[in-house]
Amino acid sequence: MGAHRFVILGGGMVAGYAAKQLVENGLDSGTLAIVSQDAFLPYERPPLSKGLLAGREQVSDILINDEAFYREHGIATMLGTRVERVDFEARTLHLDQGEPLTYEKLVIATGASPRMLDIPGADREAVRYLRTIDDAYAIREAAGRAKRAVTIGGGFISMEVASVLAAQGVEVTMVFPEDRVWKKVFTPEISAFFERYYGERGVRVESGQQVTSIESESPTTEVVTSSGGRLGADLVVAGIGIEPNVALFKGTSLKVDHGIMVNECLETNVQDVYAAGDIVRYRDLLFGKTRRADHWDNAVEQGKHVAEQLTGERKPFIHVPYFFSDVFDLSYEYWGDTEGATSVSYRGDVESGAFSAWWQRRETVIAAFVMNRPDEERELAPQWIAEREDVPGDALRGAANLREIRLS
Repeated sequence: MGAHRFVILGGGMVAGYAAKQLVENGLDSGTLAIVSQDAFLPYERPPLSKGLLAGREQVSDILINDEAFYREHGIATMLGTRVERVDFEARTLHLDQGEPLTYEKLVIATGASPRMLDIPGADREAVRYLRTIDDAYAIREAAGRAKRAVTIGGGFISMEVASVLAAQGVEVTMVFPEDRVWKKVFTPEISAFFERYYGERGVRVESGQQVTSIESESPTTEVVTSSGGRLGADLVVAGIGIEPNVALFKGTSLKVDHGIMVNECLETNVQDVYAAGDIVRYRDLLFGKTRRADHWDNAVEQGKHVAEQLTGERKPFIHVPYFFSDVFDLSYEYWGDTEGATSVSYRGDVESGAFSAWWQRRETVIAAFVMNRPDEERELAPQWIAEREDVPGDALRGAANLREIRLS
């Protein structure tokens, strides 16, 4: 029976950054094992819909730590390994191959899987999802043969994939049920900017449309919409959300509710068991709510934080939610949570694509979107949100430099 002081169940970004942090904290050789179904060492997820998909990066470019890192620090990486059962009382993982693995402390970081289309024809060969390296390579290969593609969904995955495919000369249509692109995050003005920007680069946007079926008569695939439209496609990429990978823990003592429930310190209800990343619903003390944040930065920061927890520094995870995206020749960043906002102020020119948006609850800054703006806006956005700063709306809109604003 294999025994380790620390075991991380899941080989994604949490594992990669937790391992790096543990090493910085003085990890003893032979005390950490990472158990992963993936065939690859922990890697960065954002390049899957950006550089890797576009062919600008390879697997070696996106690894969080190279193979030598794990070898030199005595970290066992059990790749291509599936856990069949977890016995929390015995602190044991039963694997699909080899002896059971015991732990003193366990980190669950099994992540999430793409939400699947539930419509006739969803199993067609042309339909793809993007979550892993293999997915990115499969889409990249299919795109090389495609003349037409349809992306299903109005969020960042659909937007990023559409931009990469269009830049490669593929005729792309985005289809989604909402009345505007990424309605969950963008204001109407921001949505309008991106829809216009995409349209100018050849991407057709079909908003307010449910996909009802996918039909195929070789060699043609057609995406059928609720309005009766039929969109021809050689490639279909669905980005309609994710589902946390919790099936392994059903019937156990672990508390699960649309993700693994953890407290503000990322501790589960089972002693010496932690969870982090896409799979968790954690208590966000900054915004006073329970949330699941399925973005790159959350996995990075929770990976680092859980490493500190393993080595005895018990403290709450307090972090401003953050997200970034690259589409065509644009890069933007977003911080915070717009829920409960009473106003939005803009700086710069939305029409030109050089602007920022600031959401406030009364005068307290709770979220910000920044694209092609001065560095002080990028720097002050998370600071103001974390410190719950009150900023006069007229000053926010009119100040030449945000650092000149006298805060209340």
